[in-house]
Amino acid sequence: MVTALPRTGHRAAQAAIAALVTLGLALWWLLSTGAAPAPRGQVTLATGVPTGVYARYGELLKQDLAHDLPDVDLRLARSEGSIDNLRQLVAGRAGFSIATADAVAAYQVRGEPGADALRACARLYDDYTQLVVPKGSAVRSAKDLRGLRVGVGTDGSGVQLITRRLVEAAGLDFATDIEPVRVGIDRMPKLLEQHKLDAFFWSGGLPTTAVQRLAQRFPVRLVQLGDLSEALHRQGERTRYYRAAVMPADAYPRAQGGQAVKTIAVANLLVTTDREDAALTEGITRTVIDSRDWIGRQVHAAQKVDLRTAVFTDPLELHTGARRYYVSQKP
Repeated sequence: MVTALPRTGHRAAQAAIAALVTLGLALWWLLSTGAAPAPRGQVTLATGVPTGVYARYGELLKQDLAHDLPDVDLRLARSEGSIDNLRQLVAGRAGFSIATADAVAAYQVRGEPGADALRACARLYDDYTQLVVPKGSAVRSAKDLRGLRVGVGTDGSGVQLITRRLVEAAGLDFATDIEPVRVGIDRMPKLLEQHKLDAFFWSGGLPTTAVQRLAQRFPVRLVQLGDLSEALHRQGERTRYYRAAVMPADAYPRAQGGQAVKTIAVANLLVTTDREDAALTEGITRTVIDSRDWIGRQVHAAQKVDLRTAVFTDPLELHTGARRYYVSQKP
């Protein structure tokens, strides 16, 4: 004789069966898909002016992402440089951007909108500051720029930020001791050729195409900036992101005469915000690291991207998605 279950026991049994069915379906879905849904949709990367390293790096990264994240449509947006890139991020016009560490720190110190929301994906490569003059120029140091027409980068660019600090380190007043011409690397080489500039500053990866092409068609020389290192760092906390560096003799062979040139370098960061999707951020970070060798063959600066140093993104903390990627790479 079979004894019927009490009504409460019957209901409990039904609930248990339903739970098992739900769990089984969930396990089936996970096993059949293998992972969480892949990132998809459109996202914008703010880069820089067309002839700069930011722009070329962005073009090549877009190609690699098309393979690694086929459902993500990466759009590239030009900009005036680091500060402009950060403003595009916080305004929602871009999801990712490239910016120098000193520009990020300045953005934070000024308390600009959205500064607290900024997060990093990776430390990329270093920008090298380049002071370019006609080959026959008497300028041997930034201290010799007094009274000259100097390309200083556009407003909102990292170039102008570091130029202002270097001019100060040289003992000059940016507004009165030089004639600052606020244009970017897309215009400065031509203006130097036309003798409408006496010199220009540029901060970018080595080599920068615009400077390389200028040196091939017009006799120019790179001016050392090593004599400004101590005075620059005496300016305090804001200059701790700069380091003394040397441009190798083969960076711009025609402009260096076979000589290495002392200068100042600053790290570039791939930046996003805390509102960006973690899976997308993880995927983009992975491609940035994995694509180093391929991109580095065309943008030499990208050869410096390294898993061991990519996590050092001071002054920004890592985005949760980027952190997840780095944790997954630990042996």
